[in-house]
Amino acid sequence: MAHSKQIIARIALLGALVGLAGCGDTMGEQLIYGAAAGAGAAVATDGDIATGAVVGAGANAAYCQTNPGACN
Repeated sequence: MAHSKQIIARIALLGALVGLAGCGDTMGEQLIYGAAAGAGAAVATDGDIATGAVVGAGANAAYCQTNPGACN
C-alpha cells in the first residue's frame, strides 16, 4: 500500500512540475523553471538530477522559443 501512495505522490509532483515548466518571461526564467521541473521530474522518477535539469532547461527554452505566446 505504501508503494502505491509513493507512486501517486510522484505522479502528482510530476504534474505540478510540468505545469510550472511553461512559465518564464525571459530566457533566463525559462531556463531556470525548465531546469527545476526537469530536476524535480528526475527526483520523482529516480533519475539523474543533473541530466533532468539539463534536459528540462533545454526543452523548456526550446518550447518557449518555438511557441512564444504560450510562455509569456
